[in-house]
Amino acid sequence: MIPAFLEYIFEYITEQTQLISVELVQKNYKKTNIGDYKKDTMGEIAKGGSEALNLILSGDPELYGIVGLSLFVSGISVLISTCIGLPLGVLLGTHNFRGKGIIIRITYTFMSLPPVIAGLFVFLILMRRGPFGYLQLNYTPTAMIIAQVCLVTPIIMGLTYNLVKEKARTIRNLALTLGARGPSILTLMIYEMRVGLTTALVSGFGRAISEVGAVMIVGGNIKGKTRVMTTYITELKTMGDYSRAIAVGIILLIIAFLITTILYNFQERESK
Repeated sequence: MIPAFLEYIFEYITEQTQLISVELVQKNYKKTNIGDYKKDTMGEIAKGGSEALNLILSGDPELYGIVGLSLFVSGISVLISTCIGLPLGVLLGTHNFRGKGIIIRITYTFMSLPPVIAGLFVFLILMRRGPFGYLQLNYTPTAMIIAQVCLVTPIIMGLTYNLVKEKARTIRNLALTLGARGPSILTLMIYEMRVGLTTALVSGFGRAISEVGAVMIVGGNIKGKTRVMTTYITELKTMGDYSRAIAVGIILLIIAFLITTILYNFQERESK
């Protein structure tokens, strides 16, 4: 009887002690830590901006290698996706056939395909026991390009289809009037809608340059081999190096801004 009573008293004291400890921690956090946390956060952001400038001006070889690989992988991915998605989008918007509705729905679904699913699919078909394992492409830039093509192609194809279905009839009638036939009509459509198609390319590039899940799975973020800016930022965050992660993020935003500015100026010039 007595041990049971003492055990009850011990549990009660332990519970109250824990409650008091939690209250003290919460009060201390409210009084001091919030302000300190805000100061630390702003300090990290300011330090990140300063470090971004230093990294750009100092010519950090590791950073420039990462930036170069990021632009190479994204650029090649967008180029391949354009060669695939642009003609398919035009053909889809200019022709009616059985099953067209299903293809359009599948395209729209793949436009929002989660990157990790695309990365997992590519990884499985390229792994040693997969159908293309003999190529040994996993953890290489080539595998990263393949994964990004799977993500970017539906975006370019879907946006092209939406643009073409609105203007295809007018341009097609114009092409027939001018005597164009077959591939010439396709070429004329792409030329006449070049301004609107630039938007599809910008969207595709934005998806590619900001992608992290798929390239992390198939690339592995290997230093000097498959490390790109987005995976590098993820690693820096995990390591707690927030200022350098912010610096790399700022550089990524600057690069994306410069490229989209070039495409925007092209749109403005061609639309006049």
